[in-house]
Amino acid sequence: MNLDREQAAALDSADPLRHWRDRFVLPQDERGRELVYLCGHSLGAQPLLATEFVEEVMRDWRRLAVDGHFAADHPWMTYHLRLATALAGLVGAEPGEVVAMNTLTANLHLMLVSFYRPAGGRTALMIECSAFPSDRYAAESQVRFHGLDPARDLIELAPRDGEDCLRTEDVIEAIGRAAPRLATVLLPGVQYLTGQALDVAAITAAARHAGATVGWDLAHAIGNVPVALHDAGADFAVWCHYKYLNGGPGAVAGAFVHARHGRDRELPRFAGWWGNDRATRFRMAPEFEPAPGAEGWQLGNPPILALAPVAASLSHFESVGIAALRAKSVALTGYLESLIDARLAGRVAILTPRNPQARGAQLSLRLECGRDRARAAFDGLRARGFVPDWREPGVVRVAPVPFYNGYEDAWRFVEALDAELRVA
Repeated sequence: MNLDREQAAALDSADPLRHWRDRFVLPQDERGRELVYLCGHSLGAQPLLATEFVEEVMRDWRRLAVDGHFAADHPWMTYHLRLATALAGLVGAEPGEVVAMNTLTANLHLMLVSFYRPAGGRTALMIECSAFPSDRYAAESQVRFHGLDPARDLIELAPRDGEDCLRTEDVIEAIGRAAPRLATVLLPGVQYLTGQALDVAAITAAARHAGATVGWDLAHAIGNVPVALHDAGADFAVWCHYKYLNGGPGAVAGAFVHARHGRDRELPRFAGWWGNDRATRFRMAPEFEPAPGAEGWQLGNPPILALAPVAASLSHFESVGIAALRAKSVALTGYLESLIDARLAGRVAILTPRNPQARGAQLSLRLECGRDRARAAFDGLRARGFVPDWREPGVVRVAPVPFYNGYEDAWRFVEALDAELRVA
């Protein structure tokens, strides 16, 4: 492959999605120069359309006040339903299986209340040892909530010695080995540190065969890699909307509950008024009648101003389609990988799997120069106008997002990292 800058520019010119970059606001430095933004795995760039969607809500609030719940251009009572079809498409679900609500960790606790039900000999909750802190804190606190001991009842999966990523066969073997005492499996769709995409279908099948419930944290997967939760048979999933979904800082999160549970009124849950069936909600009755589907796990009415940017971004996903975005992502991330191999071999190790089907947009790079020099190189990248992110003790995470990144962004990043590693 030709890896010079002219080829990068040619690839950008031939990119059928290149014009979508113009529909996002990318950050600038103090002199007004656009930064090379490679941090969509942490916070997605702002869609221009988000301003229009938020202003619509503000306008309806000004002119209608409380009547906006029913008379707004997009009534607030059912605003969350505006997102359901697009979200279902991104996670491979039926519209009634998904809901936008709360935050990721709040949703995770709500899901574990229903689906982590330790009883008899089945008390263990399985996670991975490098789980994002929120997931680990939630899992450990749920184990303790049930009067159990995390030292015994929290099973943590780790890669093989000398490896950075989990092997699917090792996960399945661990599930089988723990089956007699396994209550629930909770794993990430895409691991936040390494960028590894786990095999949702195979692992879900193994967990269900073992008699356990299974849930997924899709924070780094939704909008990044194809997911098929319904067909896989997952019991539940949670995610946020501020990474690849570009919903803004602290955006309302999402959750999935499989249809086989959606009408189970006996399933334990923490209930709230907004989770009551819409047909009877305003009777204000003392008895809780859960709404069918994932909506039945709602607590309070959602913050409409925070839902609006998510709705704006999802309209873009519906216009382009996850298949087209994924095709560009595979090509663009592969191009970045080729540049790193060609120019930075021996100085940078790629922790993310080489198989495109086992990763999303993110590449996690370990700078092989010691922690302090690695940090100096990262700081140098920021000074040069590049925005990746840093994870201790020396990992730089880079995500070329197909909506607003291009091949020349990747070329310029590797050129800058090469220069920084020569002086760090």
